[in-house]
Amino acid sequence: MFDGFWDNVLRYPLYLITIVLGLFLNTFDQLMLRLKRPVTLIALVGLFAGSLVFLTLTIRAMLGLSTI
Repeated sequence: MFDGFWDNVLRYPLYLITIVLGLFLNTFDQLMLRLKRPVTLIALVGLFAGSLVFLTLTIRAMLGLSTI
């Protein structure tokens, strides 16, 4: 009944890594296609920088740290 139980259980981390790697590579490929245009590159860099600043300020406010 439990002949291949642990072999089956040990396959799940490999499955998870495969799924995450596939999602990452698919997203990265689509992003590289978009970055060929300078306008899109500037917009994505601005979005990333704005998100980082928003996240930083939100976390600082939640922790009660001093503002900039």
